Amino acid sequence: MKKIYVYIILCLLICLYIYLFYRTEKTVINEILISIISLEKFAEIRNTISGLFPLHKQIINSLPEGLWVFCITLTSKSLYVNVGRREMNLLFVPLIFAFGLELLQLLHLTNGRFDLWDIAYSVLFWAAANYLIKDKLKRQDILNPFTTNSMVCIFSYLIVYLAHVWK
Repeated sequence: MKKIYVYIILCLLICLYIYLFYRTEKTVINEILISIISLEKFAEIRNTISGLFPLHKQIINSLPEGLWVFCITLTSKSLYVNVGRREMNLLFVPLIFAFGLELLQLLHLTNGRFDLWDIAYSVLFWAAANYLIKDKLKRQDILNPFTTNSMVCIFSYLIVYLAHVWK
């Protein structure tokens, strides 16, 4: 397994941990778990874990987005997509996505709260993934050929849905 996939798995597991035990039960991932184990059991497990290992609000609210940007940047930095005759590098798409989401929250067009710390974490983790983590993936079109890296990249974008909050 390539080293970047180990980083991705670890970071996404940390995000999952934070979402399960510290964020609202109204996220899609928590709703799924509640439907499997019951709200009472979920609340019991959640209260036990969050009581034993308290986290700072900033970690709870901003770290998952930063880690997600880190993961998606690791897979995106070697990918491009052809748009007409132009080749569009996907390296900056994670930042555009994160900034766009924050803008939608600022304009109250989606659930959530605009937070400059989310933007700061996103930029920091994007820079870490881009400049500090070296990989040997060759540049390729995201869809042709469809590779493991392409699949992980697309899957990482789809994971954002699991963090969506139902109102």
